Amino acid sequence: MSDISIAFLILVAANLTIKFWLNRRQAAQVKQHAAQVPARFAAVITLEAHQKAAAYTRAKIRLSQISLVIDTAWLLLLTLGGGINLIYGVATALAGNESTLITGLVFLISLGILSGIVDLPVSIYRQFGLEARFGFNRMTPALFITDLLRNALVSLIIALPLLALILWLLDLATPMSWLWAWLGWMVFNALLLFIYPVVIAPLFNKFTPMPDSAHKQKLDALLQRCGFSAAGLFVMDGSRRSAHANAYFTGFGKHRRIVLFDTLISQLSPTQLEAVLAHEIGHYQRQHLQKRLVLMAAMSLALLWALFQLLHAPWFYSGLGVDSANPATALALFSMAMPLCLLPLTPLSNALSRKHEYEADAYAAQHSSAQELIDALITMYRENAATLTPDSLYSLFHDSHPPATLRIAHLAAQPGAHA
Repeated sequence: MSDISIAFLILVAANLTIKFWLNRRQAAQVKQHAAQVPARFAAVITLEAHQKAAAYTRAKIRLSQISLVIDTAWLLLLTLGGGINLIYGVATALAGNESTLITGLVFLISLGILSGIVDLPVSIYRQFGLEARFGFNRMTPALFITDLLRNALVSLIIALPLLALILWLLDLATPMSWLWAWLGWMVFNALLLFIYPVVIAPLFNKFTPMPDSAHKQKLDALLQRCGFSAAGLFVMDGSRRSAHANAYFTGFGKHRRIVLFDTLISQLSPTQLEAVLAHEIGHYQRQHLQKRLVLMAAMSLALLWALFQLLHAPWFYSGLGVDSANPATALALFSMAMPLCLLPLTPLSNALSRKHEYEADAYAAQHSSAQELIDALITMYRENAATLTPDSLYSLFHDSHPPATLRIAHLAAQPGAHA
């Protein structure tokens, strides 16, 4: 076994150990505080709801541990276990060995399908076991299968042209191939921003213009007050699949839409929903989306440059157990190995996201009501069974939003909130 293979095994083991350790910390922290509601929430969250959130969190952790073992075993089987060699050999036979590009596409599609099959048992249990046990699942087996097939078809239609372009550019191996591949990736993402809300999302959910109501009147008044234009307010039938609630913006520029889950509208009062929407508007007004897009562009530029450097490095393939050195296997190996290297950067990404959440909360407090946003968040924590007592280190690696206690304390310090 080469030094690169040993280093790869150490990296895999380190990632698995760190994630297991963080999960155990989270489970222990939640269990330790399950008997008592935190003082700040004692008047609004019942002990029963708090204990349900603790049990739900620990159940998700246990499933995460199983998923980590499966994912790690699959990674090792594909790399040092020779799985990629086997799949590429089959792809070569299927493609007739006539075109490296066609062989590469068949290989990557086959790899994606097999990886999806490996993930399927955990996904099924998560939906119909864990989520159902805590009263969140509303998806039928028929809808689950339909979603699965529709997802696969849409992913195939979207991914094929992009993969073909990237593989072709990498195969050219000119000094600037990686830059052209990056430009293609950025154009693809820009197109997706416009296509997703009007073409892709309606394939999975029904979006209806928000009917006139006390909720809509509040939201319309807020949009006018903030000088914020949107293509419309839409209600999504999220209750078809889950009891969880959410709201989000989609699209860009004048094509952006405000989407509210029907479950969220049923849970929040008009003034609470107004505060939630003010928070989302805050993200746009503080240009958080643009900042994240710039960061994503810089990261993808660096990663594609790194992939290009490894494209013709024999040690990269042999060290990870792969015999065929070509753009398709390089792309597969890189996508498997790079997340292992990027784990230490996760807290930095989450820290930036949390900063943006605090800024959006401050904006909401200025344009609606800090207290109403506090009340809305507490309702959402309760209805979604979100833990109020996360482990601090676990949260740094896993939570893009501030922990409940810190976020409520920040909002409580804003003008218009009760201490």
